Amino acid sequence: MAINDVPSRAEAWLSAQSPNFRADLEAFAAGMNAYAKAHPEALSLEARRILPISAVDVVGYAHRLFQYVYIAPQAVAGRLPADAIGPPGAARPDNGSNGWAIAPSRAADGHTMMLMNPHLPWATGWSTYYEAQLTAPGVDLYGATQIGLPVLRFVFSDQLGITNTVDHTNGVTFYKITPAPGGYLFDGKVRPFEAREATLKVRRPDGGLDTDTVEVRSTVQGPIVGERGGAPIAMRVAGLDRPRALEEYWKMETAPNFAAYQTALRMMQVPTFNIIYGDRDGHIEYLFNGLVPRRDFGDLKYWTSTVPGDTSKTLWTDYLSYAELPKVIDPAGGVVQNSNDPPWDAGFPTLIDPAPYRAYISPDALEVRMERGVQLLSEPRKISFDELVRKRWSTYALVADRLLPDLNAAVQASGDDMAKQAMAVLNAWDRTTDAESRGSLLFTMWVDRMKAPDGVTNAGWRIPYDIRQPLTTPSGLANPAAALTALDAAARELLAQKGALDAPWGSEMRLIWGGQNLAASGASGRYGDINVIDYGPLKDGVRAASFGATFVAVVDFAAPTKAKVLMSYGDASQPGSPHLGDQIPLLSAKEMRDAWRTRAEVEAHLESRDVF
Repeated sequence: MAINDVPSRAEAWLSAQSPNFRADLEAFAAGMNAYAKAHPEALSLEARRILPISAVDVVGYAHRLFQYVYIAPQAVAGRLPADAIGPPGAARPDNGSNGWAIAPSRAADGHTMMLMNPHLPWATGWSTYYEAQLTAPGVDLYGATQIGLPVLRFVFSDQLGITNTVDHTNGVTFYKITPAPGGYLFDGKVRPFEAREATLKVRRPDGGLDTDTVEVRSTVQGPIVGERGGAPIAMRVAGLDRPRALEEYWKMETAPNFAAYQTALRMMQVPTFNIIYGDRDGHIEYLFNGLVPRRDFGDLKYWTSTVPGDTSKTLWTDYLSYAELPKVIDPAGGVVQNSNDPPWDAGFPTLIDPAPYRAYISPDALEVRMERGVQLLSEPRKISFDELVRKRWSTYALVADRLLPDLNAAVQASGDDMAKQAMAVLNAWDRTTDAESRGSLLFTMWVDRMKAPDGVTNAGWRIPYDIRQPLTTPSGLANPAAALTALDAAARELLAQKGALDAPWGSEMRLIWGGQNLAASGASGRYGDINVIDYGPLKDGVRAASFGATFVAVVDFAAPTKAKVLMSYGDASQPGSPHLGDQIPLLSAKEMRDAWRTRAEVEAHLESRDVF
């Protein structure tokens, strides 16, 4: 963070807030300090060391999270992309969320409905969500956000709902700098490096602090973050000139109507995330939101590589406007959805033309989980609230529909006895990853051994992905012989581990959290599951859930608004808290709880009260 000057920028950003919102930020910090003072026993040593916090800390934390966790994480700089001479584009990770909005025309009760379902690591830290209700004169918001943020990122009220998914805005560019005596070359001239010293406080094992300094060199593009072949590499990150992301979120979630919501979006301060919206008045919208650098040439393969830094032709200085960003508003099909995929099919059967965005967004990036969402939202014509809840829990592995017919043909043509035994299990399998499902362990082991095809890359498919046909493509095996080899290896491995080819999913996949150890349903989105849960390495015969479903909300904007919610790992992280893992049984049972929003409901279930 010292190289990227986050602490100094946070001070400037706080000064740039509107007076009212700055007061809100200061009140948020004061409230956290007051709670910490009243409940020191609830805080870890690490938490106590950073107290008291200030509004500058709140702004700086949000800046670090948005720009240097989501847009340009440390791991990105640690594996610099190849030089821009026509290399393949960067692979997309399978992470993020599911977000759906259903218009009244598609709802059985004639009300807008939404699904909010972010996916992040379960480890305690920046990725931890907390559930909250914010009530004040004229404000009644319910939802969740990440620890440290004062605004809700997944939120609903009686008027509207907003949810986010990861959108891969490609807001970071790496530049290969050409050193020259006295500096570096830029447009045929030598420019001096900008140099400054950054002071760091380094904590010793005994808890004390040492002071250290680092020298930071910067170019017109940004700070030097690495080196390749003796050439410095500079990094440019979107949004360093946009200090009011938190305020934009607040204006979005407190907007009285759709027009005011769009006015908030036009602030263009939130640097990344798809935004899915629905409201009581019947409006729905999908927006590929973010600060997308405006580029005059090239394609995404070029811009996700390390580009030449000796010319102003590669130096972006502006972003696509709200009007230019891909979006779908009130589509004829009555639904919008996203599962971290590109925007083209967000309003299927309405299609966004990818041609104008070749320098910004991959036209052929694949996410079979999105296709499962399209499939679920295409049937039936009218969707009830209870049906929407059931669809959220879908563990159907859509990738199986696309691959198993070709695998079966290959096995029948040339498979040995082991392959035929394995295929018999897969043919009998219900194609879900429910806890009791038999065949899912074999299937996922087979897909993982093949490497390709899977549900997030285009490699290995016989029929490639076509954005105009998300219900049928991609499909088939480009290399049936390799698939047979992988099936044989997967079957032998599973037999060695479990003694049976049809061992149930829940015998290995477990929800081990907060003292709970229950069978899990759900799998990685790369198999096409909507109920996303990823698991850690095999240990003592089981894998513990480590990523996936966190906060979940299914909302119906009836009168009054009703919602089913779940905080999968519980709404606490302190050891010994009764709420650490107390919702794991609901997750295991594929159930949700009613959201308590009225004063009467809250007081009926009140556990404790603090007045500051």
